[in-house]
Amino acid sequence: MDRLELIKQVGEEIITEEELKELLQKKKTPVAYDGFEPSGNVHIAQGILRAININKMIKAGCKFKILIADWHAWANNKLGGNLDNIQTAGKYFIEVWKAVDVDLSKVEFIWASELVKDDSYWAKVMRVARHSTVNRIVRCSQIMGRDEKEALQASQILYPCMQAADIFHLNVDITQLGLDQRKVNVLARELGPKLGYWKPVAVHHHMLMGLGQPPKSELGGAERAIELKMSKSKPDTAIFMTDSEEDIKRKIQKAYCPEKEIEENPIIEYCKYIIFEKIKELKIERPAKFGGDLTIRDFDELSAIYTKGELHPMDLKQAVAKEINRLLEPVRKHFEKGKAKELLSKVNSLEVTR
Repeated sequence: MDRLELIKQVGEEIITEEELKELLQKKKTPVAYDGFEPSGNVHIAQGILRAININKMIKAGCKFKILIADWHAWANNKLGGNLDNIQTAGKYFIEVWKAVDVDLSKVEFIWASELVKDDSYWAKVMRVARHSTVNRIVRCSQIMGRDEKEALQASQILYPCMQAADIFHLNVDITQLGLDQRKVNVLARELGPKLGYWKPVAVHHHMLMGLGQPPKSELGGAERAIELKMSKSKPDTAIFMTDSEEDIKRKIQKAYCPEKEIEENPIIEYCKYIIFEKIKELKIERPAKFGGDLTIRDFDELSAIYTKGELHPMDLKQAVAKEINRLLEPVRKHFEKGKAKELLSKVNSLEVTR
């Protein structure tokens, strides 16, 4: 598979595909990045799905930079605005990625707290701020999980300016973040040429749904995706990388999974974006009176069987819980001893704040 097709598998939206083609023709090893606020436990969208997408970007020839955005989380009042606790969570994030199958030889971890020591970084932040209106920056607040109608702290106004500056300070060619980050990526694309930099290509990946029933809404596109995404602030609708086998079975058993419906169905989503990315076939175990065992070889086959009502939600849930647990077993073992166990214990003791 060629480089462009691999990246298109990652990008639910690409701004723009033509620019991406040109970039891949010019650069053998373009730089892609994503940034993470350390703010408590890592869920499977940040862990397994992120690893799948990073590995595809690496296979496409990219060098990948992961920004541990500790100062951004501090500005956003995560973990009560305690920077020490935020940095503890950041170290825990890195341990999670060590335990999943990311090719770490092609990944560079960078701390925002190192970037801020450089005067030239703050010069970039200032240049972004000087060329942006307050209203435009406030409209970017959804990148922090905020609503533009909220009363923001002054530190939160700095956040989008910092995130746009990160792209240029890190020499990023491809901003490979979730759809919820599109507003600041568009801002960076608009400002880059004006500030004497470049226009980064934005590759926005799908955001995994939470396990709860989707709220009724008139929103569409990226706004709807943000509304549905998995969130650690709703722990019973999120699967965390260090959840116990029993927790995962419990959460999936009570998850929203309407019969015959595949749209906005989280269990179906996990099959598409995680399970069939990791295995060649999904085995459904069920009694003979309910049709006996079933082997499903790809997502299209699953969609066809499920929409016809030939597979009951509970049978699918049991199979999905089994596969998710299998994928998370190496992560749980990684956190059973040493430094990783100590970090997990510390993170579990922290009070998560929105």
